Parts: sequence; structure tokens; C-alpha cells
Amino acid sequence: MKPDLRSKWTDHVIIGDGAMGTYLYQLGFPVGISYEELNLIRPHIIEDVHRQYVTAGAQMIETNTFSANYDRLSKYGLEHKVDEINRAGVRIARAAAGDQAYVVGSVGAIRNGKRTNIPRSELRQHFRQQVSSLLEEGVDGILLETFFEVEELAIALRQVRKLTDIPVMCQLTVEDAIRTLDGFALPDAFALLTDAGADMVGLNCRVGPNGTLHALEAVQGKVSLPLSVYPDAGVADYVDGEYRYGASPAYFGQRSIRFAELGARVIGGCCGTTPEHIAAIARALEGYVPEKLDFSNVQTPTPQISVTIENAIMDESDRNGEDVPPTLVDLVRERPTVIVELDPPRDLDITRFLKGAAALKEAGVDALTLADNSLAVTRMSNMALGHIVQREAGIRPLIHIACRDRNMIGSQSHMMGFDALGIDHVLAVTGDPSKFGDLPGASSVYDMTSFDMIKMIKQLNEGIAFSGKPLKQRAKFVVGAAFNPNVKHLDKAVVRLEKKIAAGADYIMTQPVYNVQLIADIREATKHLDIPIFIGIMPLASGRNAEYLHNEVPGIQLSDEVRGRMAGLEGEEGRATGVIIAKELLDVAMEHFNGIYIMTPFMFYDMSVQLTEYIWAKAKRRPNPLFHNR
Repeated sequence: MKPDLRSKWTDHVIIGDGAMGTYLYQLGFPVGISYEELNLIRPHIIEDVHRQYVTAGAQMIETNTFSANYDRLSKYGLEHKVDEINRAGVRIARAAAGDQAYVVGSVGAIRNGKRTNIPRSELRQHFRQQVSSLLEEGVDGILLETFFEVEELAIALRQVRKLTDIPVMCQLTVEDAIRTLDGFALPDAFALLTDAGADMVGLNCRVGPNGTLHALEAVQGKVSLPLSVYPDAGVADYVDGEYRYGASPAYFGQRSIRFAELGARVIGGCCGTTPEHIAAIARALEGYVPEKLDFSNVQTPTPQISVTIENAIMDESDRNGEDVPPTLVDLVRERPTVIVELDPPRDLDITRFLKGAAALKEAGVDALTLADNSLAVTRMSNMALGHIVQREAGIRPLIHIACRDRNMIGSQSHMMGFDALGIDHVLAVTGDPSKFGDLPGASSVYDMTSFDMIKMIKQLNEGIAFSGKPLKQRAKFVVGAAFNPNVKHLDKAVVRLEKKIAAGADYIMTQPVYNVQLIADIREATKHLDIPIFIGIMPLASGRNAEYLHNEVPGIQLSDEVRGRMAGLEGEEGRATGVIIAKELLDVAMEHFNGIYIMTPFMFYDMSVQLTEYIWAKAKRRPNPLFHNR
């Protein structure tokens, strides 16, 4: 019995096979037909090609299924044969490989380097369909190859990982051996794929041995996985009506030794290569014993991920897709989870707000929560800002909905807008009366209480409008409720909280707490509840800020000890002490709660960044900037 591929490439260089498509072209099969259909109509031809590669020395062969997905097969009217073609491809390869070679399922890109508008939901569906067929027929691994864009490769990898834990090799193709089509430096791209669950990363197609060598040299010390390389046989030339490739088998063999020295543990060939090229690699590597791979000193980069990539992988909320991203409720049941409130500006300039959102995203927050004109002070629409931070900063928005400002018509319209924008986490609050805000002549609507609001939003999830009429689809809102523990009788506040849970609340967010004993009391008083609680922590910015919160803001009380420590402090000194006090509160809060809700004072988002980083240090883990929301 052959060892698992992962075990094999730990101590050996595995020799891969060569080209299928260009080799079939050389054998006389014209361009313009589906080479994958040959699995059904000329299986002996495909098996013979496989056998030639095995005879040449290939220890791992790919199924003839590179383009056997729904989208690519539909160009030939074969979309109804996805399963049949992929299964046949595995059986043919197995017959040729026998006990001499591994069989990996070949899955190629669908977009194929073209800026098409294929929705991510369709990509997921097509990759899942193809990979399922390959797995059901029994392959030793999956080879995701010739992907021009990290986004599409990450989508494919995610689908494979949902279906299996067998080895997965991820190969990009690059024009200049430095960057992908969507702008990622190779070390960044490989780091992203490593975090996403790849077992091996590498390159194939578009570059010959020399370009591949430059690429391997560029990623040295920056990749924590074994590498695979399948170069083209040089650049194709069109001579006398035929495509010809210049890199000789001997040249391929010479380069293969250097590939292995640079960490390649699977070496094969792509376009233009033949069994002769693979035989040359086998001869060059005969008796070669690679050095043991050591990733202990690897300096893996942390790539700056675009929102497009993040949405492709982490936020799988395409409304037509079948995948559902983990909610904050899902996350907080598994690990510490941090949401940070950042107030929308009272001005039209959102520059500082977006800088704050970006800094908090980099710090690893799980969601950015935006109040709805808190204290009845007019601020920019949190719907608009929520959409902007979701799109531009790549961070999940959690939006507050105040009963004060909209009647039932406006409230349902508002919620429908959120659904259209893909904003699905909300917090229902009563809202401070208008007469206490900056427009005292404004009306307070209060058509609904926060209890009513929770019920009505959850009704939308059932596909029923506020009026009771059916809707054509269901919403997917995760609804939070507010909880003020800064009261004389905590038990009575918990009874009110239980009513909000009965109304449909999925999670709880508390007002800021400044007393470590109260944190423990909250845990004791709510331990019977089966929904998560995010404990509120708001760092104090100054002594004056402390006195204002204690004496003038409803629902907030500071202990005498905290007020004493903040007394007279202003500026940086005040903020530094405020952060220290908040950290002391976090020490206790994290003993009792996974959910932490940090409120940013006066847009001093650096304070919230410090506290978020403190949480991850204390938890001895730091979510990856891209994958922490998966």
C-alpha cells in the first residue's frame, strides 16, 4: 500500500506527469474539441497517454479532467455529463497507474484568466460538483491548477476543504513569475492559501523552467509548505501551422535538480512537455535524496487582502449561494470574539472613520458596530457607512436600529435595504428621546418597542412582512438586544432581558461596565441563558469624560475607585490610564465571557486597537486578518 501523499513528499521528490492537452494535439487531436470528452468516447487514447507517463517515470498522474466543470463543458453541450466525465477520468487514470503512481484529480480554473462576471455562487457550485465526482470515484489528492487569480483558487480550495481532508495542491500561473493576475505577490498568495488549508502550493503553465526558477528563488524563506512546479516547455512558437515548444527534455532534467534544492517536492511538466521530458526529470532525480524541509525560520508574510478576496472566501453570503458564513453567534460559541463600536461622524467627512475601520480590521476585530444616532445626536447614516466599511474595509458591520426615528413603514423599508446590501447583523434598541439631542424639536416616533422590533425583524426571516403579507424570499438577520446591567436590581433587569430573548433575540450586548465585581455578577445572573452575551467595555478618555458618563449618560455608572483614578487626567495621560483600567476589566471579563464589546470614545480608535490586541495576546491566539471570520 502506498503511503499518503503528504508522507511521501516529506522525504521524497515526487515526479509528476506532463501535458495532456498539448500532447493530444501533437497526436493529431485538433484544437476546438473537448479533450475531456475523450474519457467517454476514446478512453483507450487517454489511458495510453497516462501509461506513457508512468513508463517514463511519473510517480503521480493527473486525471484528464482539467476542464471537466459545468461551465467549460457547456461550451460543447456536455454540461449534463460533468459527473460521468470526471468519474471516467479517475477510472482511466487508475487503470494506467496501477500500483506505480498516485492519481490526483485535476481541477482547472473556470474564469481562466478572463475578467468574466461569473458569480462566486456559481463558481462554488461548479467546483463542488466536479470535486464531488472526483472524490466519489476515489483519488489520492486534488490538484487545483492553472489559476490566474488568488480569488478563484481560494474559492475552489474552500469547496474542496468542505468536502474532504485529502491532500490538496494549489498551483497558480503567473505571467512574470512575480505577481498573480489579481495583483498578489507570490509569497502573499502562498501565505493566503496556506491559511486556507492547502497542503502544497506551487506554479504551473505560462512560464518555462527559467521563470519557474526565478519564482522559487523569490519565495525562499517565505513559504511554510512544500512546493510543486509544472513548467511549460518554454514559450510556444507557431511554425508551419503547428505550435512548437523549445525547452528540450535534457534542459528540463538539468533544471529539476535546482527545483528540488529550492524546496520543490513535486516536479512535472505543463504545456509542451511530453513523456520524454518526464523521463529526463526521472533520470536527473534518480537516487536524489532531498534535504528535510524545515519551516521553523520561515518569515511568512501577512498579505493585505482586498475586500474582493475576503468576500470570496470569508463572507460566503452570495444570496444565490448555498453556503452560509458563520455568524457572530457561531464564532462566540467557539472562541473569544470582539466587536468594536465606532461612531458614525457628525460631519460629511468620513476619512478618519475609514482609517479607524481599517486599523480595527488589521487588529483582528470580528465586527464593527455602528450606533443609530446615539444620544439622539444626528450622525451619518449607519446603513450607508455599514455598506462602505463592508465593501472598502472588508469588515462585517453590525448595525443598531433605533425605534425612535422610523415608523413601521420606514423600519421595514430600512430592514429590506439592509438585506439587499448583505448586512445581516443588527441590534434593536429603543433609542434616546429626541428632545435630549441636538434637534430637540424633532419627533420621537416609537411606533414599536425594542421587543416589537426584534419580533418584526425575526418575522422577516420567516418571509413575512410587517403587515403579515408573504414575501418572495426570507431574510437572514441575526438580531441582538441591548442589556443595561448598571441598575440597582440586576435580577429585574435579567427578567426584562429574558423577554427580549423570548421575542427572538439571538445575542446580547451590554452597556459599558466599570466594575469587576459586576462582571462576575452578570455572569452568575445570566448563566441560565442559552444565548451569548457580549460584555461592554468602553475605555475612558479623561477625567472629565469619566464624570460626564457617570453623571449625565443614562445606563452608565462608574465605581468610585475608577472615578478616583481618572480624576484630573487629560490628553494622552488620561487615555493611557483609561486603557489600563479597560485591560483590568478585560482580565475579568474574559474569565466569564467569550464575547467582548469595545466602545470607542471620541474616535480614539487607537485605544480600541490596543484593547483588541490585548485580547488576542491574552487569548494566545490572533485571528488571521483574512480568515478569522470563517
